[in-house]
Amino acid sequence: MSGARIKSLVIVVLVLINAAFLTVIIIDNITDARSLRESVENVCSIMQSNGIMIVPDNVRTGSAIRTMRTSRVPEAEEAVAYAVLGSASVLDEGVIYTYENAERGTAKFYTAGDFEIHLNAGAITSTDDTLGTVQGLVRNMKLEAIIYNHSPGEDGETVTALCTYRGASIFNCTIDFIFSNGSLSAITGRYVAGIEPAENGAELSQVGTALLGFLAAVKRGDIECAYIGSVEAGYQYRVVGSFGEIAPAWMLDTDTGRYIIDAETGEIRAIS
Repeated sequence: MSGARIKSLVIVVLVLINAAFLTVIIIDNITDARSLRESVENVCSIMQSNGIMIVPDNVRTGSAIRTMRTSRVPEAEEAVAYAVLGSASVLDEGVIYTYENAERGTAKFYTAGDFEIHLNAGAITSTDDTLGTVQGLVRNMKLEAIIYNHSPGEDGETVTALCTYRGASIFNCTIDFIFSNGSLSAITGRYVAGIEPAENGAELSQVGTALLGFLAAVKRGDIECAYIGSVEAGYQYRVVGSFGEIAPAWMLDTDTGRYIIDAETGEIRAIS
């Protein structure tokens, strides 16, 4: 048998082996997806039998969500400040960094990702397209975030952006863009930067564990709830020592409010 023929046979065998492994992986993934679906349907059935209406299709599970360490990144703060204020002088007060542009306004950055920017009237105007204005600012500020809520009012309106990490929501990291009299008057909120894997970081728990823990709280009378509109996998930010972290969490949107469930401890906390 010629060397070329042997080489061709080897290639064919390798292709067949790879195809076999790929088939096994696909079958395993299908099996896992079916198992997860059955688990969601079962726990939803338990919730419904206990008086809490929930639709399985409204349960959005996540993957590869685990605890991540965060750190303060001056370059990220600069990007936020300069996108709004343009050129600005900087005052370093240790834990507080202040950026000031006399014609446009002032920005202050604190630890834990909290910040506030107050703008002079007319610095950034918005006539009819506040959503477009906010979307442009979010891009220029180099933030990973999505527009979450728009609340028009008599004297102005507020557009809220929800921070995300690789597409997953960070439920307690929101940024409010506050408009008044046709111009942006303030931007306040929290964002995270310097995200990297944490040692021995907890992974996302099963959705059934979170929902049954919530059901137990309702049965005890700690929470009132008759309807859960959605369940979403994501993160919550928390301060740990001199740094922070985003940890796996579940967010429940219910008829009585929104709740974050810590995927590691099972702690349930109401959020606005």
